[in-house]
Amino acid sequence: DHRDLHSFPTRHSSDLLRREIWQSEHGEAVRYNLAYINHRICGLDNGRVLGYDNSHEGHHRHFMGSVEPVELDGYDAIVKRFEDELSEMWRKEDEQAKSQGHREHGNR
Repeated sequence: DHRDLHSFPTRHSSDLLRREIWQSEHGEAVRYNLAYINHRICGLDNGRVLGYDNSHEGHHRHFMGSVEPVELDGYDAIVKRFEDELSEMWRKEDEQAKSQGHREHGNR
């Protein structure tokens, strides 16, 4: 098996996206770990706010310290779900930051 690891910062210095993929000799994803890590938001699960992996016998979703099994059809579907959830989380964070900025600005 071949392991491919990518960790890279996101738009915030306290965030980290991590993508680990173990591939068979035919290029199939046999094991994976996708994670959005931010210790500022989540103090549990090594800072993993959101993640998907199959290291516990089956596919699992990690969210803010909790772990639940999920049924998804293949690695590509899991990557899409992870990316969709992450985009939605960041959209909500941006909206909250904007509304807090407007409130702070209005209180001056």
